[in-house]
Amino acid sequence: MKKRTVGKSNIEISELSLGCMSLPANVSEAQSIIEAALDAGINYFDTADLYMRGENERIVGEILKPYRNKLIVATKVGNRFEVGQEGWSWDASPSYIKKAVKDSLQRLQTDYIDIYQLHGGTIEDNLDAVIDTFEELKKDGLIRAYGISSIRPNVFVPFTKKGQAISNMMQYSMLDRRAEEWFSELTANGVSVVTRGSIAKGLLTKEWRSRLQPYMNYSQEELQTLLAKLEEQYGSLHSLALAFNLQHPTIASTVIGASTKQQLLENINAYYAIEDLPLIDAIGEQIKKDIYTEHR
Repeated sequence: MKKRTVGKSNIEISELSLGCMSLPANVSEAQSIIEAALDAGINYFDTADLYMRGENERIVGEILKPYRNKLIVATKVGNRFEVGQEGWSWDASPSYIKKAVKDSLQRLQTDYIDIYQLHGGTIEDNLDAVIDTFEELKKDGLIRAYGISSIRPNVFVPFTKKGQAISNMMQYSMLDRRAEEWFSELTANGVSVVTRGSIAKGLLTKEWRSRLQPYMNYSQEELQTLLAKLEEQYGSLHSLALAFNLQHPTIASTVIGASTKQQLLENINAYYAIEDLPLIDAIGEQIKKDIYTEHR
């Protein structure tokens, strides 16, 4: 599997990567998915402390431990939860980040995190303090690099301008092109995008007819017409979705979730079938190009 460099770092990640949020809570079931990803050459695994209130990190850490030095592990911070209490709150304070990173390291059974991401962010956050804290964690060897996971331009733009972030995890697909407006600026700041939501809740797969519903600024009727036309033109909507994202040099990887091994294998097969697609240069003329209307 091809790899791409993340931002201005020396970290290389596979073009297709595994988002771990959807992994089963059963370790043996999750292991079959992760091992299938490893067999396919996937080396980037994205999780977060909030997923299953830390249990996702524990599962990922246990399974990846034998392969750790060959892999790139990313997790996130900012959503504070307490054992025995429901819900969570937002906390991007330096003191909490320093505590949270140690908790994540313990759960992941590792000495370092490759990419540590601010999990959202608000305009009320002291971004200078967050960046200083991340830089301190780098200096201490607890993280190799840092980034953000945000679709709020008024947060991720100053964050990437002020610091040395290398990535922003953003929702992006053929059916949700809002992030595209910011690709040039992110690239200029030395930041790559890793995408989530790349198959639009299954609408950009062979199962699209059973998943059909309004999505973003598309009505159900518009999607019915558009997806039928694209499927006729290109064959595999799944491969087309991955190819559409990966055509952008700003994008380092498409992060795909899977709750079963079969789902993962379908994504892997779609990735390798990209080379069989007709040219997709004109695809942008057939799909909407929206922009963020909030958090600007």
